[in-house]
Amino acid sequence: MINSKIVVMLTNNDKTVKDAIGVFDSSKDLPVQFWGFKNIGLPVEQMKQLVKNMKDAEKTTFLEVVSYTEDECMKAAKLAVECNFDYLMGTLFYDSVFSFLKDQPIKYSPFCGKVSGSPSILEGTIDEIINDAKNMQKKGVDAFDILAYRYVGDPEELAEKFIQAIDIPIIIAGSINGYERLDKINELNPWGFTMGTALFKKNFDKDGTFKDNLRKVIDYLNKK
Repeated sequence: MINSKIVVMLTNNDKTVKDAIGVFDSSKDLPVQFWGFKNIGLPVEQMKQLVKNMKDAEKTTFLEVVSYTEDECMKAAKLAVECNFDYLMGTLFYDSVFSFLKDQPIKYSPFCGKVSGSPSILEGTIDEIINDAKNMQKKGVDAFDILAYRYVGDPEELAEKFIQAIDIPIIIAGSINGYERLDKINELNPWGFTMGTALFKKNFDKDGTFKDNLRKVIDYLNKK
């Protein structure tokens, strides 16, 4: 069985789907512990309700934020705390955001490297990205959100070298969209990886529901 933990994202094309509450409620009985969504796509009150539903189902919750300015990242951090998430993923690292989160009951997993655009892309040399991560690790972040398959260079070389160099949890996020990449994730063995759009686009069961596609992924991972 694959050791990496799947973080199921109720997002399609970097935006939370409008019926995320219903999708989660219909799929929460599947053996998946980690669930999340983006800060874009739902009103705050619906976000709070969705997190509550996840917590009531004893799930671990993740907010992934694709924001880049210090002000946007701070607002996202405050939103994550307000909604009672367990993890904040994404955002560019700012000392102000990190200082705010240190006193909150939430783990912080920022991007590293030069991240921009929507959908996000990751730029910089592999050494630059690793050095960026090491500097943040020294400051005390809990984990990293690495956009390996959004990298402008060789994504798998980046992921392999990054995992070798960093010794806190690493979540590979974005564009894991088929069995071939699931096999590569199994080989790389990061702490976790996200999947969302591929489930909504029915990449694993073209005639099935979101839940059917997620079940296919779970069954495939359990056979590894």
